Amino acid sequence: MSNFTPKYTYLIEKMSNQSTTYHVPVLLEESISLMQIESEGTYCDLTFGGGGHSRRILQELGAGGRLYSFDQDRDTLKNAPDDERLHYVESNFRFLRGALRLRGVREVDAILADLGVSSHHFDATERGFSFRGDAPLDMRMNQRGGKTAADVVNGYSAEELARIFKEYGELETTWKIASCIERSRSQEPIKTTAQLVEALKPCTPKAAEAKFLTKLFQALRIEVNGEMEALKMALEQSLKVLKPGGRLVVISYHSLEDRLVKNFMRSGNFEGKIKQDFFGRAEQPFEVVTRKAVVPTPEEIARNPRSRSAKMRAAIKL
Repeated sequence: MSNFTPKYTYLIEKMSNQSTTYHVPVLLEESISLMQIESEGTYCDLTFGGGGHSRRILQELGAGGRLYSFDQDRDTLKNAPDDERLHYVESNFRFLRGALRLRGVREVDAILADLGVSSHHFDATERGFSFRGDAPLDMRMNQRGGKTAADVVNGYSAEELARIFKEYGELETTWKIASCIERSRSQEPIKTTAQLVEALKPCTPKAAEAKFLTKLFQALRIEVNGEMEALKMALEQSLKVLKPGGRLVVISYHSLEDRLVKNFMRSGNFEGKIKQDFFGRAEQPFEVVTRKAVVPTPEEIARNPRSRSAKMRAAIKL
């Protein structure tokens, strides 16, 4: 670990207290180890959230190191410390390359992305991310604009709803689910999480209610925030932003994300098809560091049950 001044020590401790109430960082030490941080390097945390991973990166940086931490949710700004080495970027990580260029940065030594939703978002009932409680059906990470979950639920056709529930929620009988919503919204608009849960009752399996609703709310959140498109854009830009030998570390939480990350690290595309040059040599932009995804230990899962679905993969840009 690099040496840092007492000022930095105070700020890190302050930030630690804030971040643990906002979100418990997942696979913290494992992710820092895979980043291979140099004290004077330049790094990106694409998902600042409670600042837990950023705080830990700062501990490894010297006075000349730089960290660019992205988050589109303005609520996270209060977790940012007054530390000149940290540059808080209020932006979706889909704009990674452009945001860095605006700040005079063309290359970085490593990129970390923890794709999980912060505990804060689930616990802040009024944001509409959780099916527990009653709140406006919102689910926007960036509350300054864009469509809400209510817009999706009330404005999408049954066919479109069935598609996102199957693709993003990996649910079965999605036409039945869409029909339940269509029938309910024909009587009155579905504006709250409680109304949506009520509308879904006829097609909610009694033995697996929580699992079913978790997947359905996940699908809506992914659609509202364009999460799959944003992830693809960030991964593609990582190839242009990382220095040769730079590291990409991604923590995902469901199979759709993990498949995209795995394929991209393996082949440089999202289908996982390795292309060959004129001489038949494989064209691979990365060397994969993690042959198998790194997962939380039983001890971490016991401390933080929300980490149980996490999978982390890392690769080095060639």
